[in-house]
Order: sequence, then structure tokens, then C-alpha cells
Amino acid sequence: MALKRIVLRDFVIVQSLDLDWQAGFTVLTGETGAGKSIMLDALQLVLGARADAQVVREGCNQADICAAFDCPASLQTWLEEAGFAQEPELLLRRVIDNQGRSRAWINGTPATATQLRQLGDQLIDIHGQHAWQSLTRPDAARAMLDTYGSIDTSGLKTLWSNWRSASQALEQALAAQDNLQRERERLQWQISELDKLAPRDDEWEELNAQHTRLSHAQTLMDSAQTCLQLLEDDDAGAATPLGRAHHMLQDQEHLEPEFKDIADVLGSCVAQLHDARHSLQAYLRRADLDPEQLADLDQRLSLWMQLARRYKRTPQELPSLLQGWKQELRQLDAAVDVDGLRATEQAALQRFQTEARQVSQQRSLAAPRLSRAITQSMQSLGMKGGRFEVQLESSQTNSPAGTDNVTFLVAGHTGATPKPIAKVASGGELSRISLAIAVTTSELGQAGTLIFDEVDSGVGGAVAETVGRLMRSLGVSRQVLAVTHLPQVAAYADQHYRVTKRPKSNTTISSVDPLEGAEREMEMARMLGGEHLSEATMAHAREMLGMARLTSTPHLNTPGLRDNKSTTAARKTGSRVRGV
Repeated sequence: MALKRIVLRDFVIVQSLDLDWQAGFTVLTGETGAGKSIMLDALQLVLGARADAQVVREGCNQADICAAFDCPASLQTWLEEAGFAQEPELLLRRVIDNQGRSRAWINGTPATATQLRQLGDQLIDIHGQHAWQSLTRPDAARAMLDTYGSIDTSGLKTLWSNWRSASQALEQALAAQDNLQRERERLQWQISELDKLAPRDDEWEELNAQHTRLSHAQTLMDSAQTCLQLLEDDDAGAATPLGRAHHMLQDQEHLEPEFKDIADVLGSCVAQLHDARHSLQAYLRRADLDPEQLADLDQRLSLWMQLARRYKRTPQELPSLLQGWKQELRQLDAAVDVDGLRATEQAALQRFQTEARQVSQQRSLAAPRLSRAITQSMQSLGMKGGRFEVQLESSQTNSPAGTDNVTFLVAGHTGATPKPIAKVASGGELSRISLAIAVTTSELGQAGTLIFDEVDSGVGGAVAETVGRLMRSLGVSRQVLAVTHLPQVAAYADQHYRVTKRPKSNTTISSVDPLEGAEREMEMARMLGGEHLSEATMAHAREMLGMARLTSTPHLNTPGLRDNKSTTAARKTGSRVRGV
């Protein structure tokens, strides 16, 4: 998962840079302000850090950052699921314009900053010179302990979220209980009012139809009686002449065949007339003025209208209004079930606490191991007798990470009482402790590239030499990049790059150059004695490089990293390394 190449265009004070990175331990050196950290800023941006227009070189439209990594097999599944091409080399690109807008690509396919950050967590691990400051926060200290102990807290976070939701529901129910009760009583009264009416769907239309018939019953009966008389009257009724006409045509149809069809029509009319007479007679037999039923209908219709006006609805809406109120009441009954909500909250809390106790047990086992590992690293960094302790305390407050407060305590020398890391006064001690933590925890992660940004600040002498050896040791299995101002550290590097800043056409640009042989000796001498190089400082630089070579840790052929032969060849040819 090593970083293979980085290409910058118009980034801050870099006009153009195309730089190969090699396996092992690489240092970046240069004068203060030359832009040594620009490279790290560029890497963080191409791995999803927040971007703004300030990174675009003055007078340019956009900054362009590309980075190529060896793609590990562990990322192939992620790339496939996210819809990106699966290649042996992972190519990341990000462009930021002078308005602060950015675009990103992964293997040539558009990507989001979030996706870049997801990759960055697995590709690069960056340690800054002020990394110790984050460790003063309990959450950061706890996260480091969990990472060291391989403690999975994802289940704990889910259980905490479930408990918190149940707790909030209970709190809201208790706070709103009086209001809910008043609302419940109001609904119950309204429902009782409508339940007296008990309106049915479509009943309003039926009631109106019945009321219309009963209120015109006399007129309807008179009309039916008159019609019946018109049909049955012997002298003027319709039935007698129609029957005569029918029989007359039947009697003559043997003489005129056309009469038969006409007679059939008249016969059908006679039959329908008889049906009409029977229907009118049946209607008259059952018809009744029934003033009591009419009064009942008047009263029910009046109640419908009264309730419709009271609740500002049409009469037709009353049945659905009643059903809606009943549903609201059922919901309120559930909402004011404080006992049920309390039982749910207690059950969720117990599940969370059970899981939290298990996580606490794992942390109590991991804490002394982390303490011993960092304490051991401190001994080799000039803090003989110093101690690092991971303090675990039970918290009365539940959190997504459990019920433990984690504090890092440090004693700088033998006999000193361990104190919280924030109270360690010496800047040099803080730097060495930060480096000890970085070295210890770097061995845990999966990132193939480790970056140390001036973590050796505040140290020197034999301790600085130890730092150099540690970083070279880390470079056996990881790619290590370090920004340093210490020649003792730079001497142990497998690759050495110098960052310089120079004026050009009324502007300032930064460049990065690989150093070998005499050039590297001169840079080492500058770091030892300043710009005025003497034969003594040059001799000291040569001696320091020679001693580092004699005490260097031999490299291993680590998968995914290029070997020393290709590293040496690239340095000699300057392949793809230029800064303009």
C-alpha cells in the first residue's frame, strides 16, 4: 500500500512537481518556510481533507493533485462495491479551483471527498508534531486504547443509540403527560358526542331520501290513486279501450297478416298496464303518512347538522371524523403508557450496560499492555525511568463508547509521579512522548505509508539519533516519510529530498530535489552548521552519514514496496523527480 508517486500543479507555491516515492525511510529537509509541509498538505487533500481556494497558486485557475499508490488486495472489494475500476495501481486525483470548488477521481471515475477519506484511512497514517494535544481528550485516548486492544465498539454504539431513543421517548412522555391527558379527555368527549349520533357511511344520503319521501307522502299517495283510477275507470280508463283494440286486431289478423304484429304490440302494452296497476295498488297498500317516523327523521337530521356545524365539517364528513378521532385516541393511549415506555427504556439500558461491562473488561486487559509498550519506547528516547500509564475510571455517564474514562498519565523520569499528559511541562518531553506513542501505535494500523511531520521537534543529540534508527526500523516493513530539521534523523534515511524556495518572475516557487553523494553531505552540513559550510561541518556530516550506514537496519523485500536496487536507480537517474 505504498505511495508511489505524487504530481502537483499550481499548488500553493509549487508550480509543477512530479515526484517518485520509494520504499523504506525517506526524509524531507530544507530551510524553515521552504515548503516542506506542502507535500503533506497535498497528500491530505487528495485523501479527502477539506479544501479551499487558498491552496491554488496565486494567479492560477486551479490546483491539481494526483497520487498513485500500490493497490492492496484488501481494497479491491471496496473498489468493486463503490463502482471503481480495479487496477494494480490506485490513482487518486483532486482538482480545486480558485473559487474553492473541488472535484475528485478514483482510478479515473468521479468520486466524493468522503470516498477519498475512506481510502485515506487505509493508505496513510500521519503523525504531526502536536499529536499529543489530541491525546489530552478522553475520547481520543479511549479510541487509541480500543485500536491497540482491537476492541470492537460498534455493537456498543448501536445499543447506546437504542437506549437513548427509548430514554428520550420516556422523557418526552413524562414531560408531556399533562398535555396528553388533556388532549385525551378532549378527544374522549368529542368521540362520545359523535358516538351518540353513531353516523354510518352513506347514512346522510339515505336519511335525506327517506325524509323527502315522508314529507311528500300525501302527494305521492294522491298521485298513485289518480293514476290507478285513470287506468281502471270503466268509461274513461285506459285499460278498457286498449283491451278492445287488442281483441279487435286479433279477430281480423287472419284476414290481414300485418294486424298480427300490431296486435302483439298492443298485447305487450296491455300486460305492462296490468303490471303498473298491480304496482300502484301494492304501493297504496303499504303507503302510510307515518308522522312519527317523519318526526324521528327530522330530529336525526337536525342532530347531524348540529354536530357538523359544531366541528366545522360537512355532514358527509362526520363518519370519517369519528374514525380519525378514535385512531388519535388509540395513539395517545399508547403514548401515555409511561409504564410500558419505562420498561422498554430499562430493558435497553440493561442490554447496553451488559455490553459496556464486557468492553470495560477488554480495556482493562489492553491498558497495561499499551502502558508497557509506550514506556519501553520512552526508554530509548532519552527518558530513562519514565513511565506511561493508561488510567481507566468508571464514568457515571453513559456514552456511545461505554462507561469508561481513559486518561494518559506520564512521568518523565525515575521517581516522578505520573501526571496527565497535558500537564507535562517540557516541550522536548512532549515531543518524545508523542514520538513514542506514534512508533508504538504505527505498528498497529494497516496503512502502508507512515508520515511523521516534525515529530522530532524538541529533541537532539543521542535521542535524535535514536529517532533516526527507529524510523529506519519502521521503514523495513512500512514506507516512512518524515519532515525533519535534525541531521541525526536525516542521516538514517534511505532517500533524502531537499525542499527549496526561490523567486521567479515576481513570484516564489518551491521545488523538491533528490540528494545523493556530495549534495546530501552539503545538506547535512547545512543542517549541522548553517549556510556557511566549514571543513569541520562537512567532515561531521560525512562521519554522521557513514555511521548511519554502518548501523543501519537491512531492508526486507516487503510486498508492495520497491526494493533498494530500484530505489538507488531512481535516485541516480532522477526519474520523474522535478520541481519547477
